[in-house]
Amino acid sequence: MLIRIVKLTFTSENILKFEQVFKETKQFIQDFDGCISLELLQDKTNPNIFFTYSQWVSEEHLNNYRNSDFFTKVWSNTKELFEAKPEAWSVHKKQTLD
Repeated sequence: MLIRIVKLTFTSENILKFEQVFKETKQFIQDFDGCISLELLQDKTNPNIFFTYSQWVSEEHLNNYRNSDFFTKVWSNTKELFEAKPEAWSVHKKQTLD
């Protein structure tokens, strides 16, 4: 399993636009082949900062999503809303505490 964390910083006036884009696209992302789960998180101290946290069956599944026409379209629209360059990490879970 692969975990993808993406940090997105938006201008204040674009937060509601982004939340609408996410609302309209989240189910398609969740239903994309290989997507196990998808979450949207917002920073408590800086509401302009969001994180997407998604789990994928494999890096290949994530790359298939990232190379899809759907992603290209959504990402090009979302990029216009950014205040800062997005940052992304692909990580593997090493340990879970019970």
